[in-house]
Amino acid sequence: MDRRQQKTRAAIFKAFGDLLEKKSYSRITVQEIIDAANIGRTTFYAHFETKDNLLEALCRELFGHIIDSMADYTHTHGLYSEGPAPRSVFCHLLQHLQENDGNILGLLSGENSELFMRYFKNNLDELIRMQFAGRNRPGRADVPQAFLLNHISGSFVEMVLWWIRGKRKETPEELDRYFRAVIEPILQGFYGDKKQ
Repeated sequence: MDRRQQKTRAAIFKAFGDLLEKKSYSRITVQEIIDAANIGRTTFYAHFETKDNLLEALCRELFGHIIDSMADYTHTHGLYSEGPAPRSVFCHLLQHLQENDGNILGLLSGENSELFMRYFKNNLDELIRMQFAGRNRPGRADVPQAFLLNHISGSFVEMVLWWIRGKRKETPEELDRYFRAVIEPILQGFYGDKKQ
């Protein structure tokens, strides 16, 4: 994708994100996005077939960036210029959320939060699966790993919602400590260790 296309795509994402903060997804029209991005209809459709495709791409951009950076431990985004990166993948993820790239917290807490939380959880499922892939499961073979991973990602999403509703008073480090205090005993029962 050349620079001009990237600039157009960024303008569409910004216009769409701004609209999503003001009204529900179902009430936003493609024409409103086109007008807000100051582009032509043909240009919009050259990038996205439908509004649904745009939503998927926006979510991939927001959550994919965070999740990809989690898998690449060399990617610190300037977060750790004052010290070492955290050992916990959950703390690292919370710190990225706190940076609020692309106004992700506004989207997660707004009128359209259910849509964005679903995409967030799907991406989070993949991150957690990567974290625990290849681990031995000497413990609870009667509970499928997919159920366990869904439980962990669901708990994390609910914690993020709780954090946003509470005006983000806790630091990512505090939240990480709370989350791991609850999750580690569960993981220990399944994997026989406390590593995350």
